[in-house]
Amino acid sequence: VIMAELQRIASHLIAVGAFLNDCGAFMTPMLYMLREREKILDLFEMASGQRLTYNYMRVGGVSQDVPEEFIPALEKFIEVMPSWIDEYDQLLKENEILLARAKGVGILPKELAINISASGPVLRASGVKWDIRKADPYSIYERFEFDIPTGSVGDCYDRYRVRIEEMRQSVRILKQALEQLPQGEV
Repeated sequence: VIMAELQRIASHLIAVGAFLNDCGAFMTPMLYMLREREKILDLFEMASGQRLTYNYMRVGGVSQDVPEEFIPALEKFIEVMPSWIDEYDQLLKENEILLARAKGVGILPKELAINISASGPVLRASGVKWDIRKADPYSIYERFEFDIPTGSVGDCYDRYRVRIEEMRQSVRILKQALEQLPQGEV
């Protein structure tokens, strides 16, 4: 769960950063988000020796226990990531250029999103409150409390907002997972 939620945040950072770059932000948000993603890749490398195509999760568990320095590094990340997300919000949430280029653009209505089998943030941005982690929990997701962010219009702005809010929920899950991390050998 910890690795999956870290990967979700890393993925959303790239998606949001690239989207904002395409909207004309000229790399500043992308560089901020790459900064945070690097922290996640450092955690992956610490746990598995690999940064991108890490081969760590296995059916029934993981390949090895995390090293001693992993937990303190994860705790630090969990502590600071919410402030970074807040920083994105402060800079971007009401940015007039972002609003002009994303609000009302690329609308995917709820019914169409369902009919084309959209999933993840794209589906949720269209107003469908469905997440496999809640609908049919796998791993140990039933142990965690988290919300399912949704949009109301299904436009580019809603897709951006859902990803931002999902990062907040991933941090929330990470806190709970860390508290429940069993002691002893893997």
